[in-house]
Amino acid sequence: MLRKPVVAGQFYPEQEGALARMVGEQLAAAKKEGPTGPEGGMAFVAPHAGYVYSGAIAAHTYVALLESHSRKKFDSLVVIGPNHTGYGSAIAVSMDDWQTPLGVVKNDIELSKLIAGAPGMSADEVAHGFEHSVEVQLPFIQKVLPGVGCSFICMGDQSYRASVELADAITGAAKRLGRRVAAIASSDFNHYESAETARKKDMPAIEAVLRLDAENFHELIRRSKDSACGYGPVTVAALFARRGGAKEGRLLKYGNSGDATDDYKSVVAYASIVFL
Repeated sequence: MLRKPVVAGQFYPEQEGALARMVGEQLAAAKKEGPTGPEGGMAFVAPHAGYVYSGAIAAHTYVALLESHSRKKFDSLVVIGPNHTGYGSAIAVSMDDWQTPLGVVKNDIELSKLIAGAPGMSADEVAHGFEHSVEVQLPFIQKVLPGVGCSFICMGDQSYRASVELADAITGAAKRLGRRVAAIASSDFNHYESAETARKKDMPAIEAVLRLDAENFHELIRRSKDSACGYGPVTVAALFARRGGAKEGRLLKYGNSGDATDDYKSVVAYASIVFL
């Protein structure tokens, strides 16, 4: 089966040429800002807002992914997003291939089936039906790693327990198949407060996750009432990286929607992170 795009023309251009140009320009601009120096990153965080707002920050993640791939030669990617719609199962693993205006991203079905068969996981397309958090990552993936197979996962349950279970499932499936797997967590950070407030809430949590202290990151998000929408996927990425031997995370870029709108009174914040 084929999951067709649902936010093309809203979050990113629906015409192939316009989309390719936009993503290419954002990647080129990120490269000009200097090398990311990921030294073999294995897990990443990227925002999932409209490209006019967050694409420039997401581009830093995908420059780091490409540079890491040159060292590690990833076989597959696992793209994990939060569930904004409330539909579907608690942790939903898609078995479909996914289409964007740039073509089709193939599902690594062996990897997806193993993840979906782990405790707490489900093979489920309903959760993905109207959800944008995974879809928005795919045109960037298609530009930097064309042809790579992916597993697509939507987290309705973002509890710490669920995050541990999903990190264990991904790690176990990759090991069983002998796949070199990178994880991409799709998340925006604090929503609809001032840029100053967003930074005050976001930075302590980001600093914790850069230390790979996933449990403290999760707790700081809860305690500060930070409205980061994909804190579960970010927790999974940090746990997966730590299980794979990562020693630290690096914040590549932090910003907010005010950088595009010039309105800093009510912003959505974004972060690009690589776990090394």
